[in-house]
Amino acid sequence: MDNYIVSARKYRPSTFHSVVGQKSLTTTLKNAIANHKLAHAYLFCGPRGVGKTSCARIFAKTINCLTPTPDGEACNECESCQAFNEQRSYNIHELDAASNNSVDDIRSLIDQVRIPPALGKYKVFIIDEVHMLSSQAFNAFLKTLEEPPHHALFILATTEKHKVLPTILSRCQIYDFSRISIADMVEHLEYVSSQEGVTAEPEALNVIAQKADGGMRDALSIFDQVVSFTNGNITYQAVIDNLNVLDYEYYFRLTDAMLSSDVRSAVLILNEILSKGFDGQNVITGLASHFRDLLVCKDAATLVLFEVGASIRERYKETAKHCSDPFLFKAIELTNGCDLNYRISRNKRLLMELTLIQLCQINQPQSEDSKKKLLIEPVSESSPVASTASAASTVPSPQVDQVPPKKKVSQMPISTSIKKAIEKEPEKQIQHTSTANDESVDFEQSELTGCWNEYAQKIEKNAYLKGAMINCKPVLLENYNFEVAVHNPGQQEELLNDSINLLPFLRANLKNSHIQMRIRITETNEKKLAYTSTEKYEHLININPVLDKLRDEFNLTLD
Repeated sequence: MDNYIVSARKYRPSTFHSVVGQKSLTTTLKNAIANHKLAHAYLFCGPRGVGKTSCARIFAKTINCLTPTPDGEACNECESCQAFNEQRSYNIHELDAASNNSVDDIRSLIDQVRIPPALGKYKVFIIDEVHMLSSQAFNAFLKTLEEPPHHALFILATTEKHKVLPTILSRCQIYDFSRISIADMVEHLEYVSSQEGVTAEPEALNVIAQKADGGMRDALSIFDQVVSFTNGNITYQAVIDNLNVLDYEYYFRLTDAMLSSDVRSAVLILNEILSKGFDGQNVITGLASHFRDLLVCKDAATLVLFEVGASIRERYKETAKHCSDPFLFKAIELTNGCDLNYRISRNKRLLMELTLIQLCQINQPQSEDSKKKLLIEPVSESSPVASTASAASTVPSPQVDQVPPKKKVSQMPISTSIKKAIEKEPEKQIQHTSTANDESVDFEQSELTGCWNEYAQKIEKNAYLKGAMINCKPVLLENYNFEVAVHNPGQQEELLNDSINLLPFLRANLKNSHIQMRIRITETNEKKLAYTSTEKYEHLININPVLDKLRDEFNLTLD
C-alpha cells in the first residue's frame, strides 16, 4: 500500500517519444535542440492533463543532457540526467504561480537567475499556472523575461492563455497543446493495462477516454478508479455502471421507437432512463451526439469523425442505413433546441417528452389535407352570416347592423399574420364586400372626410386607432377608392385590423358598396438639401425673365 503510485504519476512521460498526442510539438522541440536554436522563453498553453508540464521537464532535462541520443532524446545515464531523475538537480527550478504569485516570489526567482549552473549549460525555470501571477508580479518579471542571462531559460505553462498579459506573450514562443484524441488515449490505456496485468475491453477503454474529455491525466485517474471497482477485469458494463454513463443501448432503442413513430415506447424509455438517476440535460446532449454519430457514419468520407469502439461502430453503421438524412438533420435540430431551452424551462421533463414526440413524428406520413394550406372559405350566397362565426377568431368577417346576410369574403391564409403582411407590403389594399345591394351613389371628398371623422369620434376603447384616424385623413381617388397615408406600421396595422368594421360603416353611410381603402406608410423624414446656385438663378428667372437678358449682355457666369 505504501509503495502504490497512481498511474498518472507512474506512467508520466520521461522522453519526448512517450508524450501522447502531441507529436508535432515534440518534433519541433527536438529539432530546436538538435539545431541549437533555443529561445530564451517559451509559453506552453492548453487544457489540463495534456502534457504541458511534462514536456517542460523533458525539455529542461534534454537541453542539459551531456550525451544526448542521435534522435534528440536525453540519455538518462549522464550525471545531469540522473540528478534530474532523482529530483536533486539544481539546474531546474519549478514555481507554482497559483500559490506563489506575489512580487516577492518573482524577485526571489530573479535573484536565482543570476547564478550560473554548476553542471550543464542552462538553468531552466518552469512557472506553472503563470496566469495566476498578479499584475505587479508580471511587471516585475518583464525585464528579466525579455533579456535574461545567456544561461537562463524560462518555460511558462498555463491553461488560460487569455489571462496572460500581452507584454508577456510577445516575449515568448507560444506552443498550443491540443486535446488528446480518443484513439491515442485508448492506445495508451491499452499499454498501461498490459503493463499492470489488467484485462480491458476496447469499448470500456473507449468510454473512459470519452469521459476524460481530452485529458490523459483524467483518463489514467478514471482508469485506476475502474480497476479498483472491477478488481482488474474492466468490462463495458462495469465502466458505465461505475461512471454512471448512459448505455448506447438506450439511444438505439430510442432511435428505433422514433423510426417506427412509437411515441409511447419512447416516453417509457425516457422514464426508465430518468428513474436510474441520469440528468435530463445529459440525456438530451447524449441523444444529439448519437444522431450526429449516425450522420457521420453514413458516409465513408466523414467516418474519420466517428470515435467509438469497433463493435459499437458496426451497430451504428447498421442503424444509420435505416435513417434518412432529412430525419437526422431534423433530429439534431430538435435535440439541440431542447438542450438550449432546458435550463430556462420550468417543466423540464415535459420539454423532453415533447421533444421525443416531435422526433417520433418526423417519419409519419402526412395526409393530403394537412399538406394543403388552410384557407377561410368564402361564404356562399345561401349561407347566413352566423356561418362565419367559427372563422371569426382568426380573421373576422365584416359585419354591419341591418345588412343582408349575403356577402363575399376574400380568401386569406390563416397562417399569414397581419404583422408579416405589413412588413412585406408597405401599401395595403383593403377589400371587403359588406352589402348585397349594389349601390354606387357618388360622393365628395368632404362627405368622405365627414363620415371618417364621425366614425373616429365613436371609438372609445382603442385610443391609438382613434388618434391615427384623427391625424391621418382619407384622400379620395378614382373609382370610389381612397387612400390613407399613415406615419408608421403600427397605425397601418390598427387601420387594417379595424377595416372590417370601418368599410361597412362608410359604405352604408355614403350609400356606395364599391368603396375600397388603401393604406400607405409615408416618409416623414425626407432629406432636405440646400439650393444650389443654378437652382436659385432659375428661380429668379421665373420671377423676372429680364435677368437672363442682363446676363447675356454683360457676359456673366455663375460661380
